[in-house]
Amino acid sequence: MSERPLDGGMKLSPAEIEALDARWASCWTPGEVARRLVGVSATWCVAAGWALDLFRGMRTREHGDVEIAVPAADFPEVRARFPGYALDAVSSGTLWENATADVLAATHQTWLREPFTGDYLLDVFREPHDGNTWICRHDETVRLPYEDIIDHSPDGIPYLVPELVLLFKAKHARPKDHRDFHGTVPHMTPARRRRLGELLAHTYPGHPWLAGL
Repeated sequence: MSERPLDGGMKLSPAEIEALDARWASCWTPGEVARRLVGVSATWCVAAGWALDLFRGMRTREHGDVEIAVPAADFPEVRARFPGYALDAVSSGTLWENATADVLAATHQTWLREPFTGDYLLDVFREPHDGNTWICRHDETVRLPYEDIIDHSPDGIPYLVPELVLLFKAKHARPKDHRDFHGTVPHMTPARRRRLGELLAHTYPGHPWLAGL
């Protein structure tokens, strides 16, 4: 699924993009996010690299931010847990500070900002879905019940299953994504490896990771 064209916003310069690492340096941990979201009815889960660490039961590398995924329709409930924080939308190197409803409807990724320091604390993906069915934003033919895509750490933190985290990482397969793949696959059951193989073959036929499964 692609985001809709949208005017306005601030195109980030190379220097501003480089400076983002410092602005994310004090971001929350998955445990802190879970503490702040206790009791919400919204379906949410930790995504990306942190999800793989929760699956493996250990922190395997440094993380530049913390990302969670939430069905788009559930986002207002999650947002309500963070009064006093600013909300910025981001897409393709463009940033919309204090994003309006129109901007949020046209984008997918949102950064929670501490307004006094300008630090970013949480990255929220507002995911496409059909009721209780999750829809992959990279390939809308991949649709799965939410109950099949979220697991929990021993202390109850929900996280996206590794098959789907790696499916997202397969699109660009940066060096850290290759490391995540090779570090995670040995911990996956045969069933998980099989499902990852099926998803990769469907979405990215011929992907080099298929040979490692």
